[in-house]
Amino acid sequence: MKKTISLVFVLVLVLASICLATEDTWTQKADMPTARMYLSTSVVNGKIYAIGGASRVEVGISTVEEYDPTTDTWTAKSPMPTPRWGFATGTVNGKIYAIGGAEGNPGSPLTTVEEYDPTTDTWRTKSPMPTRRWGLSASVVNGKIYAIGGGIPSGSRAVEEYDPATDTWAQKASIPIGRYGISTIAVNGKIYAIGGVVSYPTITSRVQEYNPVTDTWTTKADMPTARAYPSTSVFNGKIYAMGGEIKLNDPSVPIVEVYDTARDTWTSDADMPTARTVFSTSVLNGKIYVIGGSTRGFPYSALAIMEEYDPFTLVVDFNGDGIVDAADICLMLDYWLTDEPFYDIAPQPFGDGIVNVLDLIVLAEHLFEEFPPVE
Repeated sequence: MKKTISLVFVLVLVLASICLATEDTWTQKADMPTARMYLSTSVVNGKIYAIGGASRVEVGISTVEEYDPTTDTWTAKSPMPTPRWGFATGTVNGKIYAIGGAEGNPGSPLTTVEEYDPTTDTWRTKSPMPTRRWGLSASVVNGKIYAIGGGIPSGSRAVEEYDPATDTWAQKASIPIGRYGISTIAVNGKIYAIGGVVSYPTITSRVQEYNPVTDTWTTKADMPTARAYPSTSVFNGKIYAMGGEIKLNDPSVPIVEVYDTARDTWTSDADMPTARTVFSTSVLNGKIYVIGGSTRGFPYSALAIMEEYDPFTLVVDFNGDGIVDAADICLMLDYWLTDEPFYDIAPQPFGDGIVNVLDLIVLAEHLFEEFPPVE
């Protein structure tokens, strides 16, 4: 047995010397036809829909453009009935709901809710949101849309639940710290509210978790870098908080920080190629698409740039001792030629259904790398 392990270890060393790591890759994709900031994006049937926003400060637009990742092309769609910026979207049953925002001055926010059907390329007006809000965020859990935060010059604590099936709104437990320029994201039935502006110019790093079942909030580990207007996406169960502003009206930042909801811990990841704020992100086919925004808080200059991020989140320190070594090789060999998903790490991101040499090669790329120990 020792001789076998030694031979395998030598094989892994050889593989490590010839394999190149392929994680954390950024690729520039086709620009949006319309440069804009404060937009919102949603995914339906394998396409990304970039909706509304502003081409210049305090002037909302109604533009809707559809991105097809298979052809890397954009197509113009029916415009949103109400031009606006700083609004939020949520998707339920293939329909996109655009909520709140402002047509002009953010001091005059909207309650407007409009539903977009990508299949028919049509819009319909729905029941208005009870609380007027700009700079809010929305997340979907179990077919309900939760509109959280917003406001200006101080953040709103409002949380309101929209049921598209009945076209009705219900008030929910207020978020403990009101904020605008906030980002929310749903993971495993919980909603995480991240960052934002508490009251001009105070930016927070606070993270709070909302449980729709119990209608309660729980404070979690702070984001390492306090930011306003970050955008969040979920990949492999982890939250990627990207970009934003660490000081209002200063240049934006390219920071990417990753939140593990299971461990309540944060780690740093590869920076975005283009620092930006007031932008939007969407996940499609295991990639994160970073769309539009502005390079600084003020004076604003809208971007058309879209970049695709391939996170390739891996678990290769199988025994959690802080380093990838022979012990991890032995653990993989224990499940050789089985369909054990924990060790089926290649090809990225979802494996091929069997633990084999492809997985050994990926492990080899990380041999002797150190990882935080499992707590």
